[in-house]
Amino acid sequence: MDKRTLLAVVLSIIVLLVYQNFFAKPPVKTAPAPTQQEATVASQAAKPAPAATEAAPAAATIQKATMGRKAAVQAVTGAERDVIVETPLYRAVFTTRGAALKSFQLKQYKTAVANSEDLVDIFMRLIGKGKPKPEGVPKLIELVHVSEGMPRPLSVSFPDSTVNIPGDGFYEADGSLLDMTQGGESRRLTFTQPYPGELKVEKTFTFHPDKYSFELEVRVHNLGGAPLNQNGGLTWYQYVDPAAPTDSYGHDGPVSYVAKSIDRPEVKKMEADKTLGPDVSWGGFESKYFIASLIPQNPSLTSFRMSKDANNLIAVGLRGPKNVIPPGQPGLFNYSLYLGPKDYSLLKAQNLGLENAIDFGDWLKWLAIPLLVVLKFLYGYVQNYGIAIIILTILIKLIFWPLGNKSYKSMKEMQKLQPLMAALREKYKGDKARLSQESMALYKAHKVNPMGGCLPMVVQIPVFFGLYKALLYAIELRHSPLFWWIQDLSAKDPYYITPIIMGATMFLQQKMTPTGADPMQAKIMLFMPIIFTFMFLNFPSGLVIYWLFNNIISIGQQMYINKQPA
Repeated sequence: MDKRTLLAVVLSIIVLLVYQNFFAKPPVKTAPAPTQQEATVASQAAKPAPAATEAAPAAATIQKATMGRKAAVQAVTGAERDVIVETPLYRAVFTTRGAALKSFQLKQYKTAVANSEDLVDIFMRLIGKGKPKPEGVPKLIELVHVSEGMPRPLSVSFPDSTVNIPGDGFYEADGSLLDMTQGGESRRLTFTQPYPGELKVEKTFTFHPDKYSFELEVRVHNLGGAPLNQNGGLTWYQYVDPAAPTDSYGHDGPVSYVAKSIDRPEVKKMEADKTLGPDVSWGGFESKYFIASLIPQNPSLTSFRMSKDANNLIAVGLRGPKNVIPPGQPGLFNYSLYLGPKDYSLLKAQNLGLENAIDFGDWLKWLAIPLLVVLKFLYGYVQNYGIAIIILTILIKLIFWPLGNKSYKSMKEMQKLQPLMAALREKYKGDKARLSQESMALYKAHKVNPMGGCLPMVVQIPVFFGLYKALLYAIELRHSPLFWWIQDLSAKDPYYITPIIMGATMFLQQKMTPTGADPMQAKIMLFMPIIFTFMFLNFPSGLVIYWLFNNIISIGQQMYINKQPA
């Protein structure tokens, strides 16, 4: 392999690695998501709780004040109470104020790995000196983050309507507990808000015990004698703490899929008010592994609005078409919602393009998704994603085995020609054009392809990047262990053991690889294990395991080729 070709291949491999380590912030361990009560206490400790008037700017971006319309109806008064929905997948707490969402906890996902051990614990236990470690109690993942005084998620508003209906009025609920933990059929929860002589608003949620998705039907009954022009809006509110630690590989903020294009603006760069649409498939608020998404019934007639106020309250919402409601008739506004993990199979099953919320990349997803499917298939048999990654490594290596053999043989042939190449460099050191011409003639005479050693490396680059995306963003690997100290394959090795071993195997592989007489090439090959070890320190341990076992198999293959007669 000539110097320029080698440099091109090496640079194409490490360009992403350099970016992740020098230009992107290293991943910071995200603090456990606070519960609703903790978020309230923290907010009040930092500053006075924002009053309803202070939260108005974010709400106003979704529900504008109307001029020249009929006076707003009076808000219904009453006592606020909670309504709980329990399913095997989540625990939702609604409030009768606004019939909005107060809490939504995912039962199968926690903020941290439970009962993780460090190397000292493991060593002491192995020699029989270990003490029982107290059981940790990681908190459940909470999708709702707003403080007292702020508007709550799933608030319904009616902007640009004949009657300005308050969004924080009290509703009557047809129950206080919807227990679906034992499965069974889908069940409904209805909130009712009457305005005598004017109208009546009903919000009906339909829950399913085996799904993270549920439906919302908003029914506005016209009780007056004149038609009503109503325009329904559904909003998700989320407080973003600017001082909270973040994961530089993830995105915490608004996300939408409009006109078959994904949009995920950074919270720090958000405009005061932005509207996208029409052709809104879905929109919502996401983190790296979870999403709260709002799905309209009529995408072609719906717009998606997002805003941020001075208190770092994010408002994202759907705004649908106007609806004329005749006297004595109801007007309907229908939505679907998905509040849960960014699991590819679950999102794909929605058949709405919701799987695009997983940041696999526009091009790499065509490799990342099949690799993830195979990985999940293997996990179904071995029940350990670390072992599944090792098996997947072996399968990939078997696919590229013929190319590997050809590469190693080509390098052996190139090594035999090094004395002749050195003589040509000396003879034509002042004439690069002639040197290149004579070198190609030498390769042709000995039937050696100078690019033969690079082909397997070039072919595997897309596979590596595809697997990188799959392992970095697949929720299946979140908190999934291999053994001992590796308790989370989506996070870096806390003791950097696997990256160091990976670097050692790469160094051994380089020592076994036939090299040329070009000093520049020799220096590059010498520093590559060091560079890769440094780059892999903060990579997901699952990806490091893939590269480590790829190196081990490559060493075995190279030993086999080197023992073959010349």
